[in-house]
Amino acid sequence: MAQNLTASTLFFAIAGGFIPSLLWLWFWLKEDSHPEPRANLIYTFIAGMIVVPIAMVFEYFTLFQAGLAGSFSLLAWAFIEEILKYGAARKTAFCKSCFDEPIDAIIYMVTAALGFASLENTLFIIKTFHNSGILSGLDIGNMRFIGATLLHTASSAIVGAFMAFSLRKNRKNLKRNTFMGIVAAGLLHFAFNYLIIKSGGGNILKVLIPLWLIIIALIFILEKVKNNVK
Repeated sequence: MAQNLTASTLFFAIAGGFIPSLLWLWFWLKEDSHPEPRANLIYTFIAGMIVVPIAMVFEYFTLFQAGLAGSFSLLAWAFIEEILKYGAARKTAFCKSCFDEPIDAIIYMVTAALGFASLENTLFIIKTFHNSGILSGLDIGNMRFIGATLLHTASSAIVGAFMAFSLRKNRKNLKRNTFMGIVAAGLLHFAFNYLIIKSGGGNILKVLIPLWLIIIALIFILEKVKNNVK
């Protein structure tokens, strides 16, 4: 049953969308032994938010205008979001002098991803509040925190990791490695969405466990990159 949004439900939606992402961001930023300029992080986070409506437009086009259906639309949506998140980080950070260490690639990619996830989750929770009520919205908010935020973090960190290893070893391969990272991230994103839909949301833990393992692996990669900087 549709319900009118109030100031309190809007507050809960924003809190449910942003607080988990900010906690994730804090976790990743504390791994950086040479902290990035706060203004650059804020710009990158906001840029990640800004590309959400752009992604929505492209995703609408692929579904209703290009006529893609089923797995093809999921694949297109995954790559649209991964490319736009990369674009947000590239536009706000990768072209600046502060981007001076391999680990920065991971930090800024994750920052853009969490900005994206914050607004995407907020919009999703608002829609749920409106259609099903606040309790359902809070429940969905928890699931979005566990699933979507984790997915965006993992996929963008993969792109950053590919870039970081190129920056650490051979900058000539940066474009190739970035492309490979986006492909890997897009395929992970697609696989997650496909498995969630196929399971009907009933076996989400089976999908989340591999994501957690990827996150753990990325943390080890982050430590390896960080130790090589010291």
